[in-house]
Amino acid sequence: MVNSRHVFATLISVITVIDVSLGFDYMQAVDKSLLFFEAQRSGKLPGNQRVKWRGDSGLHDGYQQNVNLVGGYYDAGDHVKFGLPMAYSVTMLSWGAIEYGRSMMDLDQMGHVLNAIKWGTDYFIKAHPQPNVLWGQVGDGDSDHYCWERAEDMTTPRTAYKLDTEHPGSDLAGETAAAMAASAIAFRPFNSSYSDLLLVHAKQLFWFADRFRGLFTDSIPSAKEFYASSGYSDELLWAATWLYRATKDTSYLKYVVDNAASMGGTGWAVKEFSWDSKYAGVQILLSKVLMDGDGGAYTATLKQYQAKADYYACACQQKNDGYNAPMTPGGLLYLHEWNNMQYAASAAFLLAVYSDYLSAAKSVLKCPDAVIQPREILMFAKSQA
Repeated sequence: MVNSRHVFATLISVITVIDVSLGFDYMQAVDKSLLFFEAQRSGKLPGNQRVKWRGDSGLHDGYQQNVNLVGGYYDAGDHVKFGLPMAYSVTMLSWGAIEYGRSMMDLDQMGHVLNAIKWGTDYFIKAHPQPNVLWGQVGDGDSDHYCWERAEDMTTPRTAYKLDTEHPGSDLAGETAAAMAASAIAFRPFNSSYSDLLLVHAKQLFWFADRFRGLFTDSIPSAKEFYASSGYSDELLWAATWLYRATKDTSYLKYVVDNAASMGGTGWAVKEFSWDSKYAGVQILLSKVLMDGDGGAYTATLKQYQAKADYYACACQQKNDGYNAPMTPGGLLYLHEWNNMQYAASAAFLLAVYSDYLSAAKSVLKCPDAVIQPREILMFAKSQA
């Protein structure tokens, strides 16, 4: 399934750091990317909706299950609300707001970014009515794909599916916890009470994900055809990392250190960052903790995380002693035949962020084939965008 939200969530952030002297109107690119999110809205649309050809839809989502699941985002070219990619998109939007908020404000887009985030988090709050319950999907992919119609005219089933203690989904609950924690940081300067509420949900969802472990597709089988998760360990590390950044509670940092080896955080050397694989994101976020001088007793393990972050960055830039990420002859990262642009966009964002972290620490990327300056990493990120 093509999910364009992945591309736009990362593209919005990447294009805020691209040199406008290249001759492209990147402010328009940011604006149009955010309009895409408005076009994907489900539920009762607000008065300030800019995409006027869209109307209210999915107003009875959750009705059959006696829960209010109105809102959120449709997946892509269909009208299913898949929880995992939706949460990942919100996490990435939030990370972009955190890292590049000033640029977004300069472009007069920060309000639209926060609105896009909040449309997702308001839905997640509804979908998390109890500490150990998370409604993870509305709609059925198969029946939806058989019927080509507008969201406003839907006639397909709106069955809702939930996770609970007997039907766990650590990957989905973990990613939703990460989204809530990252969103809490993004909203902190603008709406502290809402930020506090998001953190309450993030902490509960992380506990639920960690305490009751399992793949969400085992509990919601209808999602497997469309978003088959390869595991949940990366989402648990990802959620804990974001909760540490949001709270500075060292128990979360201890979690990612204690579970570094068993959950693959310091074992997996990856070339992909995506809705399904968060390891590279975890590794780069924890590298910042180390470079900021906050490693303390955990420094040795955080250095292992950074070694894997370096592997990812070197592989993307073809400087990894042959163990490189696949690339087209024209220079585009080519991770998957299906919907590859989301992977290239995610890599561009991650490399731009890592470039900033290294630059702030007055450090460089030491690859097997070269020593790369932060500016060079940023230029490669721009080439992908």
